Amino acid sequence: MSNPIAPHSEVSPWLVRISEVFSGLADEILGQLGATTATPLGSEYWLIKTATPAAVRNSAVSNFVRWNLPVQHSWPCCPQKTEGFIEKAAQALFRKFGPLKPQAILVGQLEPSALNKYYKTLASNLRGRTLQLFPGLATAKTEPEDLPPGGPTLFCLVGKEGLFCGIQSPRDSNGFFPGGTKYISQNAPGTISRAGAKVAEALHYLRLYRPAPAARSHWLELGASPGGMTAELLKRGYEVTAVDRAALDARLDRAPGLNFFRSDVAAFQPPKHARYDAVLSDLNGSAHESIGHVIRLTADLREGGLVIFTLKTTDATSTAAAHELFQTVVTRAKNSGLALIASTHLTYNRQEFTLFLEKRGGMQNA
Repeated sequence: MSNPIAPHSEVSPWLVRISEVFSGLADEILGQLGATTATPLGSEYWLIKTATPAAVRNSAVSNFVRWNLPVQHSWPCCPQKTEGFIEKAAQALFRKFGPLKPQAILVGQLEPSALNKYYKTLASNLRGRTLQLFPGLATAKTEPEDLPPGGPTLFCLVGKEGLFCGIQSPRDSNGFFPGGTKYISQNAPGTISRAGAKVAEALHYLRLYRPAPAARSHWLELGASPGGMTAELLKRGYEVTAVDRAALDARLDRAPGLNFFRSDVAAFQPPKHARYDAVLSDLNGSAHESIGHVIRLTADLREGGLVIFTLKTTDATSTAAAHELFQTVVTRAKNSGLALIASTHLTYNRQEFTLFLEKRGGMQNA
């Protein structure tokens, strides 16, 4: 990909991740990011040069960029064939970034799903050696998700194409880990559905912006069947009122903390005096109808309560159509007292985005 640029334009190298589910829209997305050149790295990453780096995090296609990083140091090479790669790379990182005093150093691989474990091991060994060179970080035991989300963090990604690094906060990069949020397996024993991993990842991502609801908080879950998300919430010690016209998995029968209403969400009326701390909606069908149900039912959501809403974009055939739908939903939510905290594309999202909203008062205006 190569686009003409205006004379004297200054371009910045940037690493962006676009999930494979949106691969057909990649050229459109990169074009709106102002990419003057774009080089694919691995299956989901692009090394771009852009004269408008702010567009990466603040544009009509920002939701399509799962993770991003300014590339302030790169070493195009094949690490597997480069003698002394770890030592040379670690020393270069210390010379370049040592004076900047990052709060942490995190190294990942460009191809996280690769069967060959070479680059996973290389990433771990490179991080270990680099930590030894940075004063005060060699014995750091802090988990990435426990870092201050706004603090400067040295992120590095390594693969067969080389090494790509930069300093940025986890919040600005859109994830605590190199490449995004923590991978959560959907194959754990007793798993009901992949949706359990999706809500677990959503709660992990939320920590970039605010704490998750405390244990024993009361969740209203819309579109709960077969119960993958329900099971994950119960496992975390939450009380759950689940609503769906289809049955839940039999393994959730008489589960402690669960109240199940077998009902169409449109007909569901919360019990008198019900109060919820959070609402979770993974409803299928029209996004306009789904946000309408959420708005109606957040009348019983406490002030400051959380809403996690899956925005289905299946019918949107372009980035412009998806953004228009996003804007419409966010505006309706805002007019009803639900402020957008963040939005993203998660590992287990298909053609959909996960929105995080907070109740801050206002007129109910569905």
